[in-house]
Amino acid sequence: MLFRKQSLAKKSFAKINLSLKIVGNREDGYHLLEMVNLPLTLHDVIEINILEGATDTYVTADDPTLNGMKSNLCHQAIEEMRNVFHFKENFLVQIHKEIPFAAGLGGGSSNAAVVIESVNELLNLKASHEQLMKIALKIGADVPFFFLNKPALLTGIGEKMKEIRVQEKYHCLLVKPTQGVSTAACYEVCDRFERLPINTSEILKGLEEGDDSLIQKNMGNDLQAPAISFVPEIAIVLKRLTDLGFTLVGMSGSGSCCFGLTKDLKKAKEAYKRLENSGYTIHLCDVIR
Repeated sequence: MLFRKQSLAKKSFAKINLSLKIVGNREDGYHLLEMVNLPLTLHDVIEINILEGATDTYVTADDPTLNGMKSNLCHQAIEEMRNVFHFKENFLVQIHKEIPFAAGLGGGSSNAAVVIESVNELLNLKASHEQLMKIALKIGADVPFFFLNKPALLTGIGEKMKEIRVQEKYHCLLVKPTQGVSTAACYEVCDRFERLPINTSEILKGLEEGDDSLIQKNMGNDLQAPAISFVPEIAIVLKRLTDLGFTLVGMSGSGSCCFGLTKDLKKAKEAYKRLENSGYTIHLCDVIR
């Protein structure tokens, strides 16, 4: 019998939605979207070990609110893989958290994608890309993006991806209020709010040409107003980022994390220092191109 790896450790990267436009509704209740996603260097680390002889899979995390949750997306990822490939092995998954929870940064979805890839590698399942994508989509519409982990235009419910070009290197200051936002709750009320005049094609042109003014004029997030109705402090954070000199300012996903993008690292570091004792969760990272 050939030697088989018993454990793996992989980085699990965050993302921001530079823009999120709701373009319609499906009959099943899902919203149709246009999203410009930018992956970030901010990451969790996922350690996954095969538990020989174990009767269950266990997921633990540095964040105690996530410990032992059967509903954790990592646990769901393993069970979806098991349903398709019928393996008997169980696992210990340890999540070393850096990505804030309930922030709109895709932490849970990114973790699930890494677990799918890790199980495939550890058990030598030789699953096709199409099989992995199908499993990922069952867990969540934004999970497949983290297999790509490059700047992309996402359409449909988030499952259709097209890689895009980002000319400039951007530094990203993330600022998250203490309170998070439920994605489900945000989508449930979003149709009560007026849609923003977001022009996705102009945003893509701005990214390709390095034209921040063009990006700024056309970016937006149709979930921002609904999220602020749950967590009004989001509006305060967005204003603070603007006051600190960022022109590319927004809220990611359904919130509550906000971001400021800049090509000027000195400006980003100065803003970080101004906010580090504000009581918010703050990270300074880069956009992955």
